[in-house]
Amino acid sequence: MKRGLAIDLGTANTLVYYKGTGIVIDEPSVVAVNKETHNVVAVGEEAKQMIGRTPDNIEAVRPLKDGVISDYHATRAMLEYFIHKVIKQPFIFKPDLAICVPYGVTEVEKRALCDIALKAGANEKGTYLIEEPMAAAIGAGLPVEQPVGSMIVDIGGGTTEVAVISLGGIVKSSSLRIAGDTIDQAIENYIQKASSMIIGERTAEQVKISIGSAYVDDHTVEEKMTIKGRDALTGMPKTMDVTNFQVAEAIYGPVSEMIEAIVQTLEETPPELAADIYQTGIVLTGGGSMLKGLPLLIEKATGLKVRIAEDPLECIVTGTGMVLENPSQYKHILMPAARRHME
Repeated sequence: MKRGLAIDLGTANTLVYYKGTGIVIDEPSVVAVNKETHNVVAVGEEAKQMIGRTPDNIEAVRPLKDGVISDYHATRAMLEYFIHKVIKQPFIFKPDLAICVPYGVTEVEKRALCDIALKAGANEKGTYLIEEPMAAAIGAGLPVEQPVGSMIVDIGGGTTEVAVISLGGIVKSSSLRIAGDTIDQAIENYIQKASSMIIGERTAEQVKISIGSAYVDDHTVEEKMTIKGRDALTGMPKTMDVTNFQVAEAIYGPVSEMIEAIVQTLEETPPELAADIYQTGIVLTGGGSMLKGLPLLIEKATGLKVRIAEDPLECIVTGTGMVLENPSQYKHILMPAARRHME
């Protein structure tokens, strides 16, 4: 892998690691398309600014849903854009590519992603897939190669990945298509039901980041945020205050399902590895891990120590980059998707 890129193609954000350099791109996974000409108008941060503000002929879309491709052409355009941004002539100097995928994606989904990567300019023999929980564990500095059980929970935009890892392999894993986007949607639905006010996904995300909390009790200090939206009954602009207690109530459902997946994975873990995890605890990665009160809620549900990894947003792409830098060390976890699926 002489000229290589590691890509965390996330539902919410795409991060790109350039071999020998480090992380060079961190932009939203959004593409703005002209519906009449089918031409790409903008990609990344510029396209995200257009969400909810486009004229009828332009549509800002997220080409990935729940961690997998939902819009083939938009995903290809986005991947081409990011590759060209780093490597100016990718079709002459075709880069090797290591791309993260959720655990348990189907063969069809793998084939589609690989097809997009090759058409975007990747080197066929050097295109690989790596499972997100493994990449996150490597990026978080867990001893994945040792005969010791480690538990990683990666909460992204589209999926929550729970995995127990030992000896370079995933022993037990659960992939839940409930994560950051689901929490945003729960906030939108709660506000519309409670106050007949419609807000957009960007506002819901801002509420989550600013005052969102997974756990509140009698000792929690109330926090307020003023939000703007549209009255569902009159159609007129409207403002209201929302509190962290209301947000905790709004997101109780999806947070409970995430914790249930963690508990279930622990229950299915072999005893020796469970004993290791009891000593080392659970490591959280991904943007969703930064939700206030979530580590404490998981601790209460499992009785284990829970910590957030350093740089949780970058763990997956950092881990994939480490694999890219040392392919011989990690060759057993790379899936040569191009050669296997494109024949």
